[in-house]
Amino acid sequence: MKSPLLTPRVKRRIFQNKDGRRRRGVHLIPNILTTGNLFSGLASVVLVLHGRFDMAAVAILAAMVFDVLDGTSARLTGSASTFGVEYDSLSDVISFGLAPGVLLYTWALGSPGMLGAAVMFAYVACGALRLARFNVIAGSYGDTRFFTGLPIPAAAGVMATFCIFDTHVAHLSESVRPSVVMALSLTLSFLMVSTVKYRSMKQLTFRGHHHFMYLVWTVLTLVSVIAYPQLMLFVACAGYACSGVVETGWNAMNAPVKRDVPAGAPAPDSEDL
Repeated sequence: MKSPLLTPRVKRRIFQNKDGRRRRGVHLIPNILTTGNLFSGLASVVLVLHGRFDMAAVAILAAMVFDVLDGTSARLTGSASTFGVEYDSLSDVISFGLAPGVLLYTWALGSPGMLGAAVMFAYVACGALRLARFNVIAGSYGDTRFFTGLPIPAAAGVMATFCIFDTHVAHLSESVRPSVVMALSLTLSFLMVSTVKYRSMKQLTFRGHHHFMYLVWTVLTLVSVIAYPQLMLFVACAGYACSGVVETGWNAMNAPVKRDVPAGAPAPDSEDL
């Protein structure tokens, strides 16, 4: 559902001069927001080195906000460029690949030794592969309604919110936490490089005459997140990570069954149907 306030005429007035040329500095807005994404990722690494694991997880969530804003601003201002795409991908490798990997290893995977390091490497490598595949697909023939594989910001969001959830709610023991984190990391790594389809929020539309109910559900969701963010943020991120698997399984179960007809066999008579 497009906002009536952002019509092409309004966009021209905001982002273009009277002679039709784009205002100076407009193309810098997405890159500045991408720099905020990169800064948040590096801040997360620094916070991990100082033992502030919960704040490091919050910095990763801040990077997710910047990542959403830079893409949105590029589309609104019409300032998307190849440079911006590459800069955004490199920043995502730091903020959603390296930063969560360092957080996971220092917070939970240090005790297993080389096994924990291998799991961390698998997460970072799968995230980088996911970004490379996304750039290739998005620049050629990709369907913008879906993502192929779990987006790396979503995977980083699951890990960051799980760290916050464990710190404030679950309080897993030192003997249990490494196993849980390894299982979660490997699952997310597989989902990132898989062919499971995930819906893109950029193409989300509200059809029908149920806009009031959508508003009610949105308000209830925001209230629950504000009331208990340590739990609900993890539930929201994990729910999105599971949504692609659930939808793929549902579509497979409800797909029509195709029966193979031998070559040269006569077509079934209409009276037999």
